[in-house]
Amino acid sequence: MTEIRFEGVWKEYGSTIVLENVDLELADREFLVVIGPSGVGKTTLLRLLLAQERPTRGRILLDGRPIASEPTADRGVVFQRYSVFPHKTALANVMLGPQWAGSPLLGRLFGARRRALVDQAMALLDRVGLADAADKYPQQLSGGMQQRLALAQALINKPKVLLLDEPFGALDPGSRRAMHVLVHELWEEEAMTIVMVTHDLMEAFHLGTRVVAIDKRRHDPQAPERYGATIASDFCAKPRIVRDSRRFETARLRAAAEGAAAQPLAHEKD
Repeated sequence: MTEIRFEGVWKEYGSTIVLENVDLELADREFLVVIGPSGVGKTTLLRLLLAQERPTRGRILLDGRPIASEPTADRGVVFQRYSVFPHKTALANVMLGPQWAGSPLLGRLFGARRRALVDQAMALLDRVGLADAADKYPQQLSGGMQQRLALAQALINKPKVLLLDEPFGALDPGSRRAMHVLVHELWEEEAMTIVMVTHDLMEAFHLGTRVVAIDKRRHDPQAPERYGATIASDFCAKPRIVRDSRRFETARLRAAAEGAAAQPLAHEKD
């Protein structure tokens, strides 16, 4: 069971208030999507949950306890721009987190522990459709493939919470659609809680079980930094559960190779 709670959370940078009095409670296995205008504080909210930032006031609880003061393996993250290491192969990228956790000084594992990690990483690469690209470097992969690699890298430590910071914004429509399918499948299979930030309303309501909008409820034209954003709206959403991401991706790539637009899958229903 994974529960998240924001209790009266404020975030200020000097005299500028970014977030004010945020109260938010997430149930186990929720898929929460955060929307709002550019620059309003969506990513700041995510960074607070990741522990890259600390609240100025209030507290954030994970399973009833204050979250750790620094990022830990129980929270994975995928950013909009590809966050993998360019000088390492796809397999090495996925293995890196557990290697450093298992051997902080050397960053390497040996013998049976290494073989077990290789098997685990290859199984995850296979799950995201990258088994054949295990020995390739990120620059040899398309944008969609790099984001799938970033997902595998985030999931290798089996996080309780997966944080997605506009992870599909830089992708073409076909790759974006395939990633929607994959993320929803992984969310179901891994029993995670997901918190995702996006600008895309259709994406938000397609993917999320819940959508919250953050915005400023008070404005001062003479001093815009005087007030911060908070939860302005809270919607329950009923997502479409779509399966078989590999079938969709294969069909998309085949259509692209033939110079034709990919068609919606026949098995997909509203």
